[in-house]
Amino acid sequence: MRTRPSPRHQRGVALLLVLWACALLAVLLGGYAAVVHTEAVLARYQLAHTRAHYAAEAGLMRALRGLHDARAKQRWVGDGRLYTMRYGDAEVHIRAVDETGKVDLNSASPQVLQDLFRAAGLAPEDAQALATHVVAWRTRSAIEGAAGDAADYAVAGRHYAPRHGPFASIEELQMVLGMTPALYRTLAPHLTLWSGQSSPDPNVATSLALAAIPGMTASRMREITAARQRNVDDPGLSVGVGVTHSVRSQATLTDGTRAVLRATIRWQAGRNGQPYAVLRWQEGDQE
Repeated sequence: MRTRPSPRHQRGVALLLVLWACALLAVLLGGYAAVVHTEAVLARYQLAHTRAHYAAEAGLMRALRGLHDARAKQRWVGDGRLYTMRYGDAEVHIRAVDETGKVDLNSASPQVLQDLFRAAGLAPEDAQALATHVVAWRTRSAIEGAAGDAADYAVAGRHYAPRHGPFASIEELQMVLGMTPALYRTLAPHLTLWSGQSSPDPNVATSLALAAIPGMTASRMREITAARQRNVDDPGLSVGVGVTHSVRSQATLTDGTRAVLRATIRWQAGRNGQPYAVLRWQEGDQE
């Protein structure tokens, strides 16, 4: 004959079940609170990053306006100097470089290329060889036995041949025989595809591009640098106003959130209904 549990025993089991249920509920609520907290943190981060991003975009638009201001005294100079502005609670740092102040991979003369590579630290013979490879890469027809043809690349273990056509991007330079990652990182800020000139404009040339201009001497570089410094106080003295610029805009919020935008923009004065065309767009400082 089975004995029925006593009321006290039943109350003990019920209490145990309630305690287990409360513990389970506490665990679930704790997990839910952690998820909510994480999502709130992510939402705040995303909001801050979005605000910084749009502040950086505002910097790009301000640069476009400043570079093409009809008032000479108010016009920005595209030689890489720093401009600052406030956008809401963000501080925006902007630098613009006229593309005519860079070395054009598709148009630069062999001598300009060689001098650029020397200014970047290559020995004269290495600079000459690399310049020859760059010219061979962009030349439309391969010349038998010329440096940079398919045989040279095969011997070097490369599984591709030169394009024998214009560079499609600055990054493509990394494929040219003789180019190294470290050298490319040094050269990239001083290269362009959009100037169409055989030599950089000395009035807005970047540091390495200035050294690559034929006939450039140390004393002449000092003179140009001094003239640019005078232009900081009197922008109306500046020359070399181009239509294509690379702009770097960095926005930093009060909480430290930062966004960086880099764009190459060509001013086209309302052609086809668009005041400008974006040729290149990058977010962050990673090349």
